[in-house]
Amino acid sequence: MKKLKKEDINQEVFDLYDEYAHNKIERRQFLKRLSIYAVGGITIPSLLSFVMPNYVDSITVNPTDPRLDSDYVTYKSPKGGGEIRGLLSKPKDTSKKLPGIIVVHENRGLNPYIEDVGRRAALEGFISIAPDALTPLGGYPGNDDEGRAMQKKRDKNEMLEDFIAAFNYLKDNENCDGNIGVVGFCFGGWISNMMAVKIPDLGAAVPYYGSQPSVEEAALVQAPLMFHFGELDKRVNEGWPTYEAALKANNKSYEAFIYPGANHGFHNNTTPRYDEEAATLSWNRTIAFFKTHLK
Repeated sequence: MKKLKKEDINQEVFDLYDEYAHNKIERRQFLKRLSIYAVGGITIPSLLSFVMPNYVDSITVNPTDPRLDSDYVTYKSPKGGGEIRGLLSKPKDTSKKLPGIIVVHENRGLNPYIEDVGRRAALEGFISIAPDALTPLGGYPGNDDEGRAMQKKRDKNEMLEDFIAAFNYLKDNENCDGNIGVVGFCFGGWISNMMAVKIPDLGAAVPYYGSQPSVEEAALVQAPLMFHFGELDKRVNEGWPTYEAALKANNKSYEAFIYPGANHGFHNNTTPRYDEEAATLSWNRTIAFFKTHLK
């Protein structure tokens, strides 16, 4: 089987995967349309293997990293899913209280990539929690296809309540100083936007390529915002001008960055949509933003 490289792949394949990953088309239709690009020694199995996430080889912070205390906890979400499981991570042997970061997953539950992001945030001097909105359905099932199918069964506003409850959990945690921000990816980007709408004392919000609130909701935002978009992500970017106009009209504090040549999901280092330059720059900006507003 030919080993594929990113430059071997037509941009339309990435756009097609985006449709599939966001439940716009069924798997059968995805495979049928993918077959169009199986030419010149490129097979459907090789294409499929290339575009799907590779979690095994993509972890950047080992779950047992000696610099961290990282373990699963449960907390109450009375307006959402009831009891929610999440990964709580913090620097080991710290005696002082730390600012908190909520890390919000994509539309497939708490997969290894999001857990890894939670640990990355902890290494930067924060206490982080990465909740799993699939907890009421049994939790992340171990693969993204099943995770997406499961997440479709939950109401998005109930899931929003689960992450608002995570804010309250961190605020009451003995190791947290009460200054809390949120970063989210894709679905988690929408959650991050909405937490800025719903939580008056949220310290900062960083939506990565997330859907936008309404114009009316934008007026309610109190937290400073930092946005990250991929230039090629037409689906999400379409709503940005209206949202930005509403933020400007209401004198809201925000920064926005659009990364040239980057796709939706560019921060996710487990898929070929990953853009190392954009991911690194955006994450450095995110951590600096949190340190400014939470510390």
